[in-house]
Amino acid sequence: MTILGVEEAAERLGVSSRQVRHLAANGELRLLARGVVDEASVDRLLAVRRGSHSRAWSQGTAWGAVALLSGIDATWMGESQRSRLKGRLRAITAEHLVERARDRAVVRRYAGHASTSKRLRTEVVDLSEVATRLGLAETDAVDAYVADGHLDDLVARHALVLDDTGIVTLRATTMALAVVEKLSTGTVLASLDLAESLDVRERRIGIDALADALARFRG
Repeated sequence: MTILGVEEAAERLGVSSRQVRHLAANGELRLLARGVVDEASVDRLLAVRRGSHSRAWSQGTAWGAVALLSGIDATWMGESQRSRLKGRLRAITAEHLVERARDRAVVRRYAGHASTSKRLRTEVVDLSEVATRLGLAETDAVDAYVADGHLDDLVARHALVLDDTGIVTLRATTMALAVVEKLSTGTVLASLDLAESLDVRERRIGIDALADALARFRG
């Protein structure tokens, strides 16, 4: 693990030290100790933002975008909200979509016992299979969504340890898991996840799939 001081992280991100602390408090950066952040979390945020500093959509709006691009009605949004979001999606790029939808969940990465993956998949909304449909090879890695209120219990029961190089990625969200489960059957959600990766190939696959989804949405 490589660490950065808050001031250095702020310089890389092009924000103030105060904003770095705010990003850490919101879960977008990983604060390791007072004044120190994990460099990998800074790199991931840079990959998502791509030099832009647009405000992220709320979780409801971000999930609404996933739903609309998946051909599913976002019933938790009002009619006028859906209409405005449709207009935004017709004009947005894949890269900008990744940035604006980043707050759909708080992302944490963990290491755990080799046997953890199989057991863990039964308790979460796992998108690993969808990632293979997009062209990635099958692995033991878990990339899954969990209910925000259940994350700590899940981590404790499976003896997971925070590790940005670990193979378990858990995305805690306040959106109902029944909705997430429904949206996980398509490729839009998994594409967003891949587009946030530091791996160049994974990011390219995600961005390309999102660009295709946006093109289909525009008709």
